[in-house]
Amino acid sequence: MSKKIAILATHGFEESELKSPKEHLEQQGWTAHIISPESGSIKAWAEKDWGQEYPVDKTLNEANASDYDALVLPGGVINPDQLRTNETALSFVKDFFQQHKPVAAICHGPQILINAGVVDGRNMTSVNSISQDLKNAGAEWEDSEVVVDNGLVTSRTPKDLPAFNAKMVEEIKEGKHEEQTL
Repeated sequence: MSKKIAILATHGFEESELKSPKEHLEQQGWTAHIISPESGSIKAWAEKDWGQEYPVDKTLNEANASDYDALVLPGGVINPDQLRTNETALSFVKDFFQQHKPVAAICHGPQILINAGVVDGRNMTSVNSISQDLKNAGAEWEDSEVVVDNGLVTSRTPKDLPAFNAKMVEEIKEGKHEEQTL
C-alpha cells in the first residue's frame, strides 16, 4: 500500500539523517516529502561542514499532517534548535501525535518533541548530549540504538540508521497507534 511520509527539516540538518531515511522510505515505493519553514531548498550539515542542498517539497504553511501517514525528524544541532522554537512546526508535530500516526526522530531530533510537549512518559533514546533534556521533560531515556514506544521511533546517531530505518518502516506499516497519548 502506498504511503506518504513527511520529513520535517530546515537548514543545518545532519545530512545522513535525512538522506538515509528518505531513500529507505522511497525504496518501499512510498513518497517522502521534505517539509520546511522555507521554500526552495535547505542546506545539510555533513558531519563537519555544510553539505548538499535538498529541495523542499512543501512549506510548513502548505503542509497538513492529515495528508501524511508518518513524520520523520532528522537531527543535526542547528536544525532542531531552529524548529523547536517555530510554533508552526510544533503544531505540525503535535498533529501527528493527535492523529496517532508514527513519528521517527533521530539524534537531536527529539528536542523538537520536547518543545511540542509529547515526550512525557515515553520510552526514548537520542544523542547522549540531550538525554538529560528528555529526562527533564518526563521521558524514560535509555542508551539503545533504537527505541520504539507505541509508534514513536527514536535513535541516537547516524551509526544507528540501519536499525532506525528498519523500525521506522515497521511502525509505518503498522499504521495508526490508537493508544498514543499527548
